[in-house]
Amino acid sequence: MAANNMEELVSLCKRRGFIFQSGEIYGGLQGLYDYGPLGVELKNNLKKAWWSSMVYERDDVEGLDASILTKPEVLQHSGHEDTFTDPLVDCKACKSRWRADHIEADGACPKCSSKKLTEPRPFNLMFKTNLGPVDDGTSFAYLRPETAQQIFTNFKNILDSTSKSLPFGIAQIGKAFRNEVTPRNFIFRVREFEQMELEFFVNKGTDEKWHEYWVDERLLWWEQQGVPRNRLKKLDVKPGDLSHYSKKTIDIMYEFPHGLEELEGIANRTDFDLGSHTKNQSSLNIDASIKKNKASIAKLAAQDPETNEWSVPYVIEPSAGIERGLLAILNEAYTVEEVEGKKERTLLSLKPHLSPIKAAVIPLKRNNEEIVNIATQVKNSLQKLGLGRILLENTGNIGKSYRKHDEVGTPICITVDFDTLENKTITVRDRDSMSQTKINISESPELLKDLVRK
Repeated sequence: MAANNMEELVSLCKRRGFIFQSGEIYGGLQGLYDYGPLGVELKNNLKKAWWSSMVYERDDVEGLDASILTKPEVLQHSGHEDTFTDPLVDCKACKSRWRADHIEADGACPKCSSKKLTEPRPFNLMFKTNLGPVDDGTSFAYLRPETAQQIFTNFKNILDSTSKSLPFGIAQIGKAFRNEVTPRNFIFRVREFEQMELEFFVNKGTDEKWHEYWVDERLLWWEQQGVPRNRLKKLDVKPGDLSHYSKKTIDIMYEFPHGLEELEGIANRTDFDLGSHTKNQSSLNIDASIKKNKASIAKLAAQDPETNEWSVPYVIEPSAGIERGLLAILNEAYTVEEVEGKKERTLLSLKPHLSPIKAAVIPLKRNNEEIVNIATQVKNSLQKLGLGRILLENTGNIGKSYRKHDEVGTPICITVDFDTLENKTITVRDRDSMSQTKINISESPELLKDLVRK
């Protein structure tokens, strides 16, 4: 069951400490958000799941963490300086600004309905920042608008240092920045965000097969994060809508609270990127239409071990925004249900490996020193397993503690009571079914391991 609307998710996220608007005490800053105690845990768990599936569980992918500040030449030869723009329209009546594709069909301003609009003009989405002590406009860098380009510029470094051969990939998780004209829909479209991107390098001629492979892999992965396959749709991007570098792109679409939109894109970028950044372009039989590059000092190509011929690899790129992933996962997990025909409870049915808190340990009586001491010992022993955050919930109100942890997605609550003092048993309550089971304290580590590693 999903949320009825975005307001339900926004309310939950603020109330329980998942996500806050940045600078809220000063009126907030549009398109920027801060992740609270539970939000940062959920975000880190999603990144960990992606990194594990991309890097640890494969032998053909290496990791990278590149700089955010980007040399202008990189984004010049990637095409960003020429193409990374949105058409911008001003409303002369209310002074609001809009992307041209957000103007109403009748040519009216979405805010005030006036038709007194300016002609569309290009608006560069990249942020600039000064480098060095003198701000004279000649020494600057861009905040990267995507994480992909530093993967391409590090292709030779990783190829040489790891001795990889095609096909292989380079994975990166990191911040990117886009000066969106109209950030909107909570964390769906923002100005500062994180991407999970893989650039998978393949031989020309095998690219279509690998493109299909990665579409299937990414659909499966999202299912494993709690987004059902029947809630995902594949959109084959039309030729006229493709990015300048793309031979074919499949967008994985999801029904967000505000409508059907892209969750992740899987693009066949051909040999455009490495071809754009390499030296000796004329000798490498590059298929893509690229600009001449006289500045690069590296040959970004791979040598065939049998023929010794050099060629520029094609690239398959699965690219997902963490914020959009979180929004989809929260939306799918959000449930409001009746309990025994009485009071409703709000529930986040998160996959345990994503849950911000893996288990809450609750002393039955907060002022009973023996019970609290044992609860603390149980909490500390489970924390040492390294499975994630374990919380000691010493409020003295079992019912409220259960409801709180249902709402934040904690898969199990462990109660330490008077039986624990006598026979070392604890009560384990399951979040989804609300069933309760007595087990020995010694059994709790294996129970938690099995739960989180499903």
